[in-house]
Amino acid sequence: MTDARKKAFFTTGINPNTRKTVKITTCKIVYTGSNVYCGFGSIFVLCKTMTKAGNIQPTAANFRSVARALTIVENDLPGADELLKSLHYNNSTPIIGITGPPGAGKSTLVNSIIEQLVSKGNKIAVLAIDPTSPFNFGSLLGDRIRMTSHFNHPDVFIRSLATRGSLGGLSAKTIEMADVLRAAGFDYVLIETVGVGQSEIEIAGLADLTFVVLVPESGDEIQNIKSGLMEIADAFIINKADRADADLFANNLQKIIHQKNTETIPVFKTVATTNAGINEVADFILSAKNIKNTRKEFLLTEKAYRLIQQKRMADVDKKKLQQDLAEASKDAGFNLYVFTEKYSG
Repeated sequence: MTDARKKAFFTTGINPNTRKTVKITTCKIVYTGSNVYCGFGSIFVLCKTMTKAGNIQPTAANFRSVARALTIVENDLPGADELLKSLHYNNSTPIIGITGPPGAGKSTLVNSIIEQLVSKGNKIAVLAIDPTSPFNFGSLLGDRIRMTSHFNHPDVFIRSLATRGSLGGLSAKTIEMADVLRAAGFDYVLIETVGVGQSEIEIAGLADLTFVVLVPESGDEIQNIKSGLMEIADAFIINKADRADADLFANNLQKIIHQKNTETIPVFKTVATTNAGINEVADFILSAKNIKNTRKEFLLTEKAYRLIQQKRMADVDKKKLQQDLAEASKDAGFNLYVFTEKYSG
């Protein structure tokens, strides 16, 4: 049996010799084909027969199938590659990216947009991405706290996801998970990325339509240009527009957009907590569904690049790398570039 994964818990399983159900305390899970065995030492019992990943067809009509497919893909469980290759994509499903600095109210804004889109008979999927701790690799996954009103809605599927160390706000698995949702037949897929200052531009490589959310206190316009946000935005949303100087900020932003672009990029003013201005944003999303994406080649290239990068880095264990670095750095003559050569060779 291969692919052993350590995990302590109590479980029941079927003893393969007596065919009786037994309770065991296990410290290992072992995957073999379509079966999951649990046990300790050399004694293992059959805990579960897995559905083959390739047989799972995620559909918006069955959220359980979608959740199962996402779990397999996110954790790279056996059969993940086969599942992805078997997907039939609905290319008309737009991926809406919503990004911006911390504190801009993105989660509350997404919640309000969901409400408007659902009211028009659409099925919505949401990927809410939260930052991962570089120290314990954990994540709060707190974005969806703002979306509690839609947890049990039959037309809304919400999934939290950690960045897993990606500074630009997108996990290496985000592309694959977004494609699972696209294949499931949702009308819209919303991706809210973690607010990380000047690195939000990664979302441009995934989303068909990108909203950049700012607040009147976001800083001067030069900073916004410097961050690259002007190049990736299909529309700007100035949230918390009931604050002072919101109109001035919006006017200055529109002037700069006009100077840098021949085509008009809309600037919406919203107050997500009261749903003010959300109708206009929802109407823009609905009207943009059939607009041809002029960045299609860029999007596909970026996706392919990240998938290839992910495959090539698959054998690098970050925790082991940290342990090796801690040991090697004790040497007085430690050189980081010499150290990394054995990993990149």
